[in-house]
Amino acid sequence: MTDYTANRYLPIAWELFHRDTRMLAHKLMDIGPFQGVIAITRGGLIPSSIIARELDLRVVDSISIISYDDRVQGDPRIAKDIDRALVGDGEGWLIIDDLVDSGVTARLVKAHIPKAHLATVYAKPKGEPAVDTYAVPVPQDMWLLFPWDGELQPNEPLARRRG
Repeated sequence: MTDYTANRYLPIAWELFHRDTRMLAHKLMDIGPFQGVIAITRGGLIPSSIIARELDLRVVDSISIISYDDRVQGDPRIAKDIDRALVGDGEGWLIIDDLVDSGVTARLVKAHIPKAHLATVYAKPKGEPAVDTYAVPVPQDMWLLFPWDGELQPNEPLARRRG
């Protein structure tokens, strides 16, 4: 089991996440066309919906991989599989996730659906080789706080937190 505790945190507002996801959609337009989208749940649900809209894709499936317990990553397992009759080996399909961190989940999904194109909105250096396309690179020690993971609340200036 690997502990991926971050040294820094980056809150991502809805508007920024939507902009970054549309940036990914622009990159994917040059790679497609695709038959449909496969969301890696849970993080890939929202970006896959945005991508499906931007690429005018009407067929969306999902695969659920469980590998994290809060912020500690263990061995990944498939909790909910794709519709294999629909997706086959993934030829012409697009897999979407919010972030590739270590690449563990991405490598499992790519091995399971080998001919699909895997794309993420954000990518950390250790995970970059595991995906085909990503929109925004982020430092390995940065923990992204997605808009669906938290709530807005006042916080102290960074300089006051050092003490």
